[in-house]
Order: sequence, then structure tokens, then C-alpha cells
Amino acid sequence: MIIERKRVLPSRLPLLLLISASLVAHCFPDSPTPDSKSDAKKPYALLYGTVYDKDDHPAYGIKVKIRRITGKKAGWELYSDHSGEFAQRVPPGAADYLVTADVKTPKGQPKPEVKVHVDNEERRDLSLHLK
Repeated sequence: MIIERKRVLPSRLPLLLLISASLVAHCFPDSPTPDSKSDAKKPYALLYGTVYDKDDHPAYGIKVKIRRITGKKAGWELYSDHSGEFAQRVPPGAADYLVTADVKTPKGQPKPEVKVHVDNEERRDLSLHLK
């Protein structure tokens, strides 16, 4: 008994891709499409920072909390990457933010924090130094 395999000819590949894409769009209607507006097109300011340990080496995995100065709770929480870096989009416009490294500190000693002012759609670079 000889079993023959059917091969997909390269000329049929675009058709298969088109059918696959239409099935995905039909099954997942809420998924973003290239034509839909996404958060990437909305205006924003960027807080970009680096966390350094006590020896001034980039610190990985440090929890960073960001909140407006006028707020009580953190609006954003994220972790530093392997280069000690983190980045967070915040709404554009004049605002002051408090960026804090959420680490254990001796009793009575404050956590490392930095105040940042944003005027509009811009990038603000900062650094947090752990003691």
C-alpha cells in the first residue's frame, strides 16, 4: 500500500493565509487590527528610569511604584529589567509624580524616591539609588 502525501503548493499559500486571517478575525472580533485606534497612537509622557544598587550597579527585579504627588495610592507598579531600567507611559499635561523603589529599609529610613515634573508629551529620565 502506497500512501501519498498532498503537498501545499506555494501558489496556494497566500490563499491559506487569507483564510486563516479571516478565521482569526471572525473568532476574535475584539482583538486589535492594524486599522483600529490603539493606545500606541494616544499622546503620552514617558517616565524612563534606572534603579541602581548600593554599589551603583543596575538592579534587576526591583518593584517601582509611580503615583501623582496629589494621590495616595500608586497608579502604576512595574519592575526593573535586567539592565535596571523601567519605563512607564503617563498622561500628558502638567503633573508631578513620585517614583518610589518598593524595597525594605531600616525602620525610620525612607524608601528611595524621586519627584518628577511632566509638562506635556515628553520623556523624563530619572534614577533611583538604593542605599
